[in-house]
Amino acid sequence: MNNDPADLFLQDIRIQARKLKELADKALAQVRDEDLSVTLDPESNSLAMIVQHLAGNLRSRWTDFLTSDGEKPDRNRDSEFEERGKTRADLLASWEEGWARLFETLDSLAVEDLGKTVLIRSEPHTAVQAVNRGVAHAAYHVGQIVLLSKHFASGDWRTLSIPKGKSRDFTEAMHRKER
Repeated sequence: MNNDPADLFLQDIRIQARKLKELADKALAQVRDEDLSVTLDPESNSLAMIVQHLAGNLRSRWTDFLTSDGEKPDRNRDSEFEERGKTRADLLASWEEGWARLFETLDSLAVEDLGKTVLIRSEPHTAVQAVNRGVAHAAYHVGQIVLLSKHFASGDWRTLSIPKGKSRDFTEAMHRKER
């Protein structure tokens, strides 16, 4: 196993990004189609808006990551927060495309790329900074997706982590595995 910190970073960020998508996918699968466009109040975003926004962000930021500005000229960020009446299939198609761009880029990055300069809205970042910024942004919105999905699924919600009141049982089971 390679213990080079830069290589370990690349390995881990790939794993963490895939875990984020899996978490969001499992949450969205528990929501009825009609709940995708519901907002909790006039200032809130619906699940559909968050999915549209994150898909647009992922497509823009991770396309030609090392060679072009992360804010692509054809992206219309403001429209991502408008209700478009898209079907679940339409939303998920753009969602999958955005995540595919992220995964393809992360999988293609080499240790030598990490110090390169990447632009986001003309602001220079190291590739490490841009990767961390992008994955942190995705995590922020995945958290929103999980919260809203849990709200809409309500009593039918199937937990995505350790169930309430089961932390001790989980920890004990993990300790038994170590032995």
